[in-house]
Amino acid sequence: MSRTIVNPDQVDFETRGRRDYHVKLEHTTIWAHHLIPVTVLVGPDVRKGRGLVAIGSTHGDELEGPVAIKHLLHEIRTEDVLGRIILIPVLNPMAFKANRRETPDDGVNLNRAFPGCATGSVTSRLADFVTRFIFPQVHVVLDIHAGGEVARFPATANVHYMTDPAQRKAMEETARGFGTKFIMQYQNQTPGLLTGLAEDLGKISVGTEMGWGRAVQVGGVSMSRQGVLTAAVRQGQLRGDLPPSRNYPASEQVLVDTSHPASNLLAAFEGHFEPTVELGQKVASGQRIGWLHDFNRLDDPPQELLAPHDGYIICQAWGAKVIQGQVLTQVGRPLEWAR
Repeated sequence: MSRTIVNPDQVDFETRGRRDYHVKLEHTTIWAHHLIPVTVLVGPDVRKGRGLVAIGSTHGDELEGPVAIKHLLHEIRTEDVLGRIILIPVLNPMAFKANRRETPDDGVNLNRAFPGCATGSVTSRLADFVTRFIFPQVHVVLDIHAGGEVARFPATANVHYMTDPAQRKAMEETARGFGTKFIMQYQNQTPGLLTGLAEDLGKISVGTEMGWGRAVQVGGVSMSRQGVLTAAVRQGQLRGDLPPSRNYPASEQVLVDTSHPASNLLAAFEGHFEPTVELGQKVASGQRIGWLHDFNRLDDPPQELLAPHDGYIICQAWGAKVIQGQVLTQVGRPLEWAR
């Protein structure tokens, strides 16, 4: 399969059919371009501002998204597309090639760089490309993440709390389509998030955490594929029935809130984290869920970590060695679904 190399403003989002592009962004130091793989599929019912985009590798060391979307490039048939579907398996090719969370060229985290700037550093220009050229074409934004080397999660689909009831319900329903056991409602204070900007623009915006450790989790790939296909069918962009759930049915899914600061247990000092409960486990308030060890003080007992409230273990630091202030674990408090 050959890809056409184009400038960002040359991508055709309107003509029926399939187009496989490499969108070029100029390299910062040599006479070359970074190439972003973008596939656009357009069907007969396409409407202005309506469509779905699925994005992988906003961070370069999170691999379930790229793998799942790469599969979808071969699985979605052009004749089944009704509206507009945009597939970007690797949004940040520089970070992906380096197997790093941040862009090596400028050291910037792409998921803190939105809306971006057309004249900024390369990461800022990546964000600007999505903001100015991708977001206006779609009303559904799926940003598939994993924990990388920072943290590990049971597979989750993630949303922010939205004050608009219709948007909140649509986001929760889209998140549930991934078939994860947990749908996490997380804090919305972090600046520069891709999903945060999308939802501010009124879009159905869902993120995920599908694995960890720069590895590819079987369930994470399966759930990512299911989530994209389910959203595409439900939102009228793809013909066909909803894909059968090979994961958690709606009756077993749990909405959990980690947005309150108390849900996050932080390292009081640099040390080594020892979990004492399993990822995804249900815990009670006051239950021991881990220890923080200081090996510079071998004769001192470790710091005991207690669950701040009833809930589920939604996150644990992936590496045992942690820095002061790092999130050691999150305890998600169960919530009611939007009505």
